[in-house]
Amino acid sequence: MIERRDGAGLETSFANGGQISAGHAEPWAKPSVVPKILRWLGREDAPLLFRPRADRAQWEWGVRFLLECFPGRFQRHSRTLAGLAGHSHDCLRALRAQLGLRYDHLERGILQFATNPRDLEALTRHAEQMASLGIRREVKSAAECFALEPALRDSKDRVLGGVYDREDESGDAHRFTVELARHAAAKGVAFRFGQEIEAIEATGGQVSGVRLRNGGAASADAYVMSLGSYSPLLLAPLGIRIPVYPLKGYSITLPLGPKEAGAAPTVSLTDEAFKIVISRLGNRLRAAGTAELTGYDTTINPVRCASIAGRIRDLFPALNGVSAADYWTGLRPATPNNVPVIGRTKLKNLYLNTGHGTLGWTLACGSASVLADLVSGRRPQVAFPFT
Repeated sequence: MIERRDGAGLETSFANGGQISAGHAEPWAKPSVVPKILRWLGREDAPLLFRPRADRAQWEWGVRFLLECFPGRFQRHSRTLAGLAGHSHDCLRALRAQLGLRYDHLERGILQFATNPRDLEALTRHAEQMASLGIRREVKSAAECFALEPALRDSKDRVLGGVYDREDESGDAHRFTVELARHAAAKGVAFRFGQEIEAIEATGGQVSGVRLRNGGAASADAYVMSLGSYSPLLLAPLGIRIPVYPLKGYSITLPLGPKEAGAAPTVSLTDEAFKIVISRLGNRLRAAGTAELTGYDTTINPVRCASIAGRIRDLFPALNGVSAADYWTGLRPATPNNVPVIGRTKLKNLYLNTGHGTLGWTLACGSASVLADLVSGRRPQVAFPFT
């Protein structure tokens, strides 16, 4: 495996929201988001920020995102993602049991809560619609939300209710990835860290090798393109176009002392108003969210980090004394409809596994499983529009 970073999980997985949200695997592109985007225009702290650039790919992605918001498309893509997410969750559980993986995981479900009536009504209505896909989201009153997660009782912005999926999980995706890489290396997988691919070389309808920036090269029988947001850049010279564009996300991680640990949440949360996810990772609290279309820029915008930090202070006033925090930003490889690009290409030995967007860890194990089937010539047991 060739990786340009110096270790496993140092890119998009390093400090993400930490949710395995199989019961909440759905596109961002949905009818209800359009009026919200209009309200967010011009706001530097908006949950979804379009920062115009002289970049054709950015504008094409934005237009396609709006088209995917039509109701019929949203329902179809939700059904597709639900199938893959369920399979992926089963694969994750089996892998964890087989290898004894430890990554600060908690099996306490995910509570998606609302702090305004309009959002609560939308969550309730959507929970009823998702029931037809076999996804059980329990609608909860405010009192029931507090029973699940007492830390929400003191929120300055009153929690009105929410929906809960008890099967969902949370954990540290970076630690998970490092643990998995360690087990893979012990089984004979060769990791070539610190090596960046410059180009993919193809002859006779198949990949003949990859050229590295340090002057080296690599060859194999089959190749899997899984370079996240950078996948389209290496595929373009081969005449392969995929609708993947980077969505820049942010997170903050708060260290919790003995006093703060008792006041911090342990159930993984999704704040519907601010589009922030919150996960307990041992003696740390991770809050992540927002999406910024700004190309491949990975500089940290302090305004957006401050917005997340301010929301955490409002939700959990007892944590106001925590002054230290690690800020992070990463690029999510997103498609307009959130459905990842998995499968074959026109080059017979080149396969794709990219474009998972905000559902990267949720869909990771299932995506790898079905891709292994495809490379091996087996038919995957998941209904999915493989390329």
